[in-house]
Amino acid sequence: MLNLDQHPSGRHFLQIPGPSPVPDRILRAISLPTIDHRGPEFARLGLEVIDGLKQVFGTRHPVAIYPASGTGAWEAALVNVLSPGDAVLMVETGHFATLWQKMAQRLGAKPEFLSLPGTCAETGLPLAWRHGVRADLVAERLRADAGHQIRAVCVVHNETSTGATSDIAAVRRAIDDARHPALLMVDSISGLASADYRHDEWGVDVTVGGSQKGLMMPPGISFNALSPKALAASKTAQLPRSFWGWDEIVEMNKTGYWPYTPSTNLLYGLHESIDMLLGQGLPSVLARHQRWAEGVRGAVRAWGLPIQCADPAVYSPVLTGVVTPAGVDADALRRVIHERFDLSLGTGLGKIRGRMFRIGHLGDCNDLTLMATLAGVEMGFKLAGVKTAGSGVAAAMEYFASHPAPQVLASAA
Repeated sequence: MLNLDQHPSGRHFLQIPGPSPVPDRILRAISLPTIDHRGPEFARLGLEVIDGLKQVFGTRHPVAIYPASGTGAWEAALVNVLSPGDAVLMVETGHFATLWQKMAQRLGAKPEFLSLPGTCAETGLPLAWRHGVRADLVAERLRADAGHQIRAVCVVHNETSTGATSDIAAVRRAIDDARHPALLMVDSISGLASADYRHDEWGVDVTVGGSQKGLMMPPGISFNALSPKALAASKTAQLPRSFWGWDEIVEMNKTGYWPYTPSTNLLYGLHESIDMLLGQGLPSVLARHQRWAEGVRGAVRAWGLPIQCADPAVYSPVLTGVVTPAGVDADALRRVIHERFDLSLGTGLGKIRGRMFRIGHLGDCNDLTLMATLAGVEMGFKLAGVKTAGSGVAAAMEYFASHPAPQVLASAA
């Protein structure tokens, strides 16, 4: 049985790329008394949450909210627009793109997995797992689909397993340049509210989101942001759905209610999260994540280790993947760091398990949080006998000191 009394002193350092550390302000909101989910007070909460989420997604159109993990929202996205046997073009960029592809197959669609072939000479890792979506390959495949059999293109915006953030606007242009009617469906579970995302402007038809990453919430709520084209497709789609159906949710949401019992207390937390994000201003929030990410990447470069994402143009502001030297078990290293310093780092997943670990820089975080994280990693290297080229801690310290956060500059003025 879990004994919370035996937890070490001080706070646990949760530096995985989600679930992210939850701010105390959100935790306090979640602890409020539960209210009647059919009463007028709840309707006000529901309407405010939905309106705020539209701003976060960058859409004027409906956002369906589910009391489920992101996996549930993946399924909702697929079953609302597809019929059995529908062809779907999905792009391999890492573990989560792979899981979404497997789900589509299990649901009765026919996914085609577009992958960048080959392995990286430097690391021996799959090239597809070190890069983002290649929009030119998407365009090439769609041009070859003269009969327009492909119903949807599914891509991951921020691949949490690798730290690559794909150019979604470029994928939209690829679809348009190919003059193809396929829907564009995007998983931005880890990108939303941490990396730049614009559902309407980029022409996305369905965006999948989750509560436990940039929204700084515990797991348990997920989203589908919808375009009019996606809603029209749902009218004729034939995959079975009931709980996931958009029609009843969108209709009842107009008055602030849901067709099932919603997760009221998590909605309290979501309301607080949205208030914090919009109060700070999304441009400031996104700039903060970019700054944190560059500080952490500077540390990895100083260690002399490869960054999992091999393309600087698509480095993620949400997490940094660190490839360990050949012969060094990344998971064994993570265990040493966790046991000695009460610091959790993200594991390598799927094809890159044991070859890398992931540092999350999102949620309830700041410069000192990340400095402590990097110090824990560096001490872990020493304990595990891993030789590094230099001090990542010193490199990050120099970056953060020479690139002060905007709010620090403002207060100093």
